[in-house]
Amino acid sequence: MNVELRYLRALVAVVDSQTFTDAAIALGTSQAAISRSVAALERALGLRILQRTTRQVTPTAAGERVIQHARRVLDEVALLERAAQDHSGELRVSYAWSALGRRTVALQRKWEEVHPGVRLIWVQSNAPTGGLANGGVDVAVVRRPLADSRFSTTLIGTEARYGALAKGDPLARRRFLRLSDFSGRTLAVDHRTGTTTEDLWPGPDRPESFRLVQGVDEWLTLISTGQAIGMSSEATAAQNPRPGIAYRPVRDAPPISVFLATWKDDPSGLVADFTRLAREAYTGGHPAL
Repeated sequence: MNVELRYLRALVAVVDSQTFTDAAIALGTSQAAISRSVAALERALGLRILQRTTRQVTPTAAGERVIQHARRVLDEVALLERAAQDHSGELRVSYAWSALGRRTVALQRKWEEVHPGVRLIWVQSNAPTGGLANGGVDVAVVRRPLADSRFSTTLIGTEARYGALAKGDPLARRRFLRLSDFSGRTLAVDHRTGTTTEDLWPGPDRPESFRLVQGVDEWLTLISTGQAIGMSSEATAAQNPRPGIAYRPVRDAPPISVFLATWKDDPSGLVADFTRLAREAYTGGHPAL
């Protein structure tokens, strides 16, 4: 029997994402590679783990037990990797759409002062857990709490919401927007890692339709070509300027909470220091929010 970790990671990603396509996005690989890994695992174990239909993927009874064991194995591997992280000379921090916006450079410089021998590496990830689940990063910047009980989230600050429009859009002539300005428009949203949901419009002044996207690049392309408008955090506006797109603050929209996600009970001193510095970046140097 030859069971490789990549087989287990592919399996868990499919179960968590519910589709092979989303699992491939989460792991940064191809759908074909995910399918091959799951098939190889089933051959190695000699049993069917997943039932596949055109609409959904569900574990078999035996598959449920395999998935439980796979999660435990991957958790143990992640623990092993984290045990060595303080001596690895680097701290890997993921983000989906933007890191900390205009605060990112200042935080990078502060980190280099405090830990000159430890590289701070920023990694973009569209996975719901920001790459934490597969051990690819040590900390994830997220703008929505994680439901996974293996991880803890720490609030470090809040950000204003900005609308994103094609520069030729009449709304782009305004200095600011209101939620009612999105009424009757097509809004691009990412349900996996985005911060905008239909719940922002409890009344009748709702967008006419919602266009689902996967990641900031697809979101920006739709907006710049005039196929949709968008709403995201001030950090997205700061870190993703693009010709043809105008960002405007949305005055009556609630702020976005910014969290750092880590493995629960992580003893790493580097993670603790990064959390402290990130919080201070939002509070102007004051340790408490």
